[in-house]
Amino acid sequence: MASVALISILCRDQTGLVAAIADELFSAGVNLRDTTFAALGEGAEFTSVCELPEGTEVGDLKASLDILPELKDAQVRVIPYGFDPAPGPRGLITHRVEVSGGDQLGLIARLAEIFAQFDANIVRLDAQKLPEDEGGRYVTRFAVWLSPDRANSCLAAVANTAGTLGLVSSVEPVES
Repeated sequence: MASVALISILCRDQTGLVAAIADELFSAGVNLRDTTFAALGEGAEFTSVCELPEGTEVGDLKASLDILPELKDAQVRVIPYGFDPAPGPRGLITHRVEVSGGDQLGLIARLAEIFAQFDANIVRLDAQKLPEDEGGRYVTRFAVWLSPDRANSCLAAVANTAGTLGLVSSVEPVES
């Protein structure tokens, strides 16, 4: 069986960054599993749980990434992944929830608390403040797993909290 590694890269954002990283990993025979990329201000973060081909060492893979011109001055980490890479049922997204409006200190903490109270699992989280020329809104998106018997109550609590703060919320169920 192939070994599993976590690749984490923090670097300056630029056009072609994901292409350069993905191409290097493809050339090394690496199979990407759960993978995320995000522009973070002028920086960027690429994270992936990967299956390494037999005989590939994490140190060799890190060395091949370190020499990519696109990763100059990047923080590159390649380590063995110590968890089961297959998501359990709570790792599957059942709903996408978006809350937007003015920036609210502690908003993510409040919403995460609601999800925890309803035994929901946050699978993905994305939050960003849009530039002033795009309205300056703060947008937070959660991709969550919700138990079918608690989903409506949880989503009502999220909508109530958002409304109390003068924010708008929307929900999109995900078809399985």
